[in-house]
Amino acid sequence: MFYGRSSVEQLNHEKFKAEVHRTLISKLDLEKLSLVNSGQARQAVAAMVNEIINSHRIPLSFGEQEKIQAELLDEVFGLGPLEPLLSDPRISDILVNDKDHVFIERDGILQQVNTSFRDDRHLLQIIDRIVSRVGRRVDESSPMVDARLPDGSRVNAIIPPLALDGPALSIRRFGTGPVGANQLVELKSVSPEMLEMLTAAVRARISILISGGTGAGKTTLLNILSQFIPDNERLITIEDAAELQLAQKNIVRLETRPPNVEGQGAVRQRQLLINSLRMRPDRIIIGEVRGEEAFDMLQAMNTGHEGSMTTIHANTPRDALSRLESMVAMTNFNLPERTVRQQMTSAISIIVQVSRMSDGTRKVVSISEITGMEENVISMQEIFSFNRKGIGPDGRVIGAFQPSRIRPKFLDQLRMSGIFLSPSLFEQTLEVN
Repeated sequence: MFYGRSSVEQLNHEKFKAEVHRTLISKLDLEKLSLVNSGQARQAVAAMVNEIINSHRIPLSFGEQEKIQAELLDEVFGLGPLEPLLSDPRISDILVNDKDHVFIERDGILQQVNTSFRDDRHLLQIIDRIVSRVGRRVDESSPMVDARLPDGSRVNAIIPPLALDGPALSIRRFGTGPVGANQLVELKSVSPEMLEMLTAAVRARISILISGGTGAGKTTLLNILSQFIPDNERLITIEDAAELQLAQKNIVRLETRPPNVEGQGAVRQRQLLINSLRMRPDRIIIGEVRGEEAFDMLQAMNTGHEGSMTTIHANTPRDALSRLESMVAMTNFNLPERTVRQQMTSAISIIVQVSRMSDGTRKVVSISEITGMEENVISMQEIFSFNRKGIGPDGRVIGAFQPSRIRPKFLDQLRMSGIFLSPSLFEQTLEVN
């Protein structure tokens, strides 16, 4: 955290800060502190920190004193050494491998930062502070946990004995509000024509599956497309860790629950999905389909909940269908292979493949339409694709968003919904330099 300091100076600084912190904790009345508003509480603690520092009569510059005060306020009211990282909007991932090794992803590039924790116990306290806010726990009997920060960022923590080098923490950050569709175009993550076609499909209640790898931007795209769902429809979202940021008013948000200390009381996505069908939804949005709930999702999409959307981990549209088929098999219903594929063909019309490029940018690399069955195989046709051509002098990926010039079959469904797309939409190429 103290860039430019020698290791000896930093060690002395940490020792002094730890001593001030111990004195501060012994003097604080946390019960009374919780009864006043956060602004007044911070002022009171800041004054107390200054008083403790002055009582030690150690010569410190004004900047050093301010830094110690800020760090201790972060310890009391925030997430300690993580606070400066969380305040940087350019940082999208914070990865704590152990107390001494912290990495971040800034502007799409992974790099190590000079941030550390006093010891494993200090890191464990920060983890416990995060998970306790959302009613979760982490201890030896439950050493893995998913949680979230107030801004919706996803948190995963794993501690010993499963983590061999001490507690590990991963934070996948999300913005403070929904990302605008125009931002996707400005960042050249998608061409205007591709976005226009996808928004038309959302309005026309055409079901969409968003596929991609970890960190490819699946949830971001799902958030953006959901902005085009009409306000007169009732939505239900189902997630393992709440990260969707939908702007609609008529929405019910559901989240899974882990088992309690006795290993009881867990609520899985499939249970929430089955229950949601009794809640009169127009569309169901699943943050990520990852298990046996895939079968019930296909059933819902086929029985009056058209226009539902979800994401899935896969590297290609064809892989996405294979993974979905494997998830349906988890239900142990022993359905014939052809029957499962027919349900998939009827339920899902569009597969959007997103990918994270080598320069850290995210792009929609393929939009494919499921057109039906040919014997035992699901047939697809690609409508748009991103053709990667290489790396530019600045290290950026260059290429082009290209249409296949094939008219999708769902154009008839768009017309029945009163939506008409220009034929030129499927002919324009956008170069990315």
